[in-house]
Amino acid sequence: RIKKEMEDLEFDEVFIDPLGNVIGKIGKGSTVIAYDGHIDVVDVDVSAWDTPPFEAKIIDEKIYGRGSCDQKGGVASLVYSGRILKELGLEDDFTFYFVGSVMEEDSDGLPWLYILKEDKIKPEIVVLTEPTNLKIARGHRGRMEIGVKTHGLSAHGSAPERGVNAIYKMARLIFEIEKLNNRLKYDEFLGKGTVAVTDVRSKSPSLCAIPYECSIHLDRRLTQGEDKELALAEIKAFVKDEDTEVFVHMYERPSYTGLVYPMEKYYPTWTISNDHPAVKGAVDGFKGLFGKDPIVDKWVFSTNGVAIKGLMGVDCIGFGPGNEVYAHAPNEFVPIDDLVKAMEFYAAFPLNYKKYKEGI
Repeated sequence: RIKKEMEDLEFDEVFIDPLGNVIGKIGKGSTVIAYDGHIDVVDVDVSAWDTPPFEAKIIDEKIYGRGSCDQKGGVASLVYSGRILKELGLEDDFTFYFVGSVMEEDSDGLPWLYILKEDKIKPEIVVLTEPTNLKIARGHRGRMEIGVKTHGLSAHGSAPERGVNAIYKMARLIFEIEKLNNRLKYDEFLGKGTVAVTDVRSKSPSLCAIPYECSIHLDRRLTQGEDKELALAEIKAFVKDEDTEVFVHMYERPSYTGLVYPMEKYYPTWTISNDHPAVKGAVDGFKGLFGKDPIVDKWVFSTNGVAIKGLMGVDCIGFGPGNEVYAHAPNEFVPIDDLVKAMEFYAAFPLNYKKYKEGI
């Protein structure tokens, strides 16, 4: 449907890449700007909803449905902003890419890692349309998914002294990991780094046997000044046994097209400064459109910016319809007025950005 909509709006080029990203193009100018919104959604408990989650329902000027806020609303706004940009006649000065990206919910950044490396699209700035409640976002914490695995020796449960209990070994590590939270870095803008044990599993021949293996999954949120090497070293410092493993998980699930594009589940922290031309241009554009000063802030959650800026060094800025508190929640919704304002913002952004970029 997104591809057809772009075609009906007379985009210059529309295609679906091998990973499944829907990409529209307008213009042939030297200033290359991309707009991104992911089109995949999280699962849903239908019983928790007051409306059918997979049918858009308009109630009190709000659109209810799974993904309305996170983040099909942003996708709708970016697609229709393309038509406005085309009517403004900016094709000679700008090249615009409009992306409906896939697999973001499973491995944020993966679709753009593919776009930048394999599709060879090279924007100088990417506008992320994840929900910001119409605030301007200039970064967020990174994250990584760490695995820890302890090994023991199985024995009959009636004689535990004959074995080595892998769960007991892991329990000591978990206690140290919990205390680690008190020592993690703090950043004035992004906040504090965190670590949480989110899954524990063990292996044994039966429930009457000593576990010979125990694994935990760590959700590590990275603030400014924290990276993969630091986070792994912090966990390894607690390890007393040579056979205990500490590693970063890999994402290797296929896209709906069948393509597997492996990615390490390390998603770096990223920010841009308040003095960046994109931030200054976004602030000016917001003031011109809405007659008031915007709030410049950050996301609490993670976005495709972890790959675009964090891994590949391409600058990003964010502005999106909807309030992030409703993302992934029952009765998720996006206000229709937010969709209109976001569309206007995306259309106004290029000229304001270019003004500050070129120092006009």
